[in-house]
Amino acid sequence: MKIIGIVPARMSASRFPGKPLHPILGRPMIEHVFERAMLYKKWSELMLATCDKEIADFGRKKGYPVVMTSNTHIRALDRVAEAVKKSDLNITDDDIVVNVQGDEPMLTPEMIETVIEPFIENSDISGTMLTMDIVDEDQYYDPDILKVVHDLNRRVLYTSRSPIPYTKKFTPELGAKRIYGIFAFRWGFLKEFTALPESPLEIKESCDSNRLYDNSLSQHIAPFHYIPSFSVDSPKDINLVEKYMKKDLLWGTY
Repeated sequence: MKIIGIVPARMSASRFPGKPLHPILGRPMIEHVFERAMLYKKWSELMLATCDKEIADFGRKKGYPVVMTSNTHIRALDRVAEAVKKSDLNITDDDIVVNVQGDEPMLTPEMIETVIEPFIENSDISGTMLTMDIVDEDQYYDPDILKVVHDLNRRVLYTSRSPIPYTKKFTPELGAKRIYGIFAFRWGFLKEFTALPESPLEIKESCDSNRLYDNSLSQHIAPFHYIPSFSVDSPKDINLVEKYMKKDLLWGTY
């Protein structure tokens, strides 16, 4: 089974233009993401996918494999699928494609392993998303943070920017979960998914995973134990990431 990693990135993010090249502790965010992704040693291929010359030039300067994609993509998974199609990877429908979001500068190789393990354990699983418990009330109510609810078999029911599941008063014991930007799919399933048009709930929540649920397709959570690891959705997140990255075990290893 091949494991293909794609890091999608673009300069025109609505909440934070130029985000991939914004410095975090003196290095562009996309460098942190790609270098940390490279610490996972089971890749068949790992590539940077972008429509922007600035990102491509930086990636090539660092020696990263770069795939240029269309500038019309709104969602990351559509960019990922195009990158795979444009690359000579010789993969089958059962091979795994992992989307490592370009705004996860604190990711660990163990997180990547976590989204891949379910495919090995269960041949019926077609897609996974990394999740982490929400332990902070501000995160629970923050619309920049996507939350997820799932059934007893870990199949995703819905993703939302609203605080879900409902509670009168937040506590960590609620078990609310957020999406961490690492997703894995069997290639045949990702092709099927990205061939579908944007769906109503996808547009309302600005989350491509909801395209699956609008079309009666399924995806499973891959839970990861809580650690202080944060995404970059807007400029306000930079100081938080820098504060905790300095304490991160991977800081200084790449």
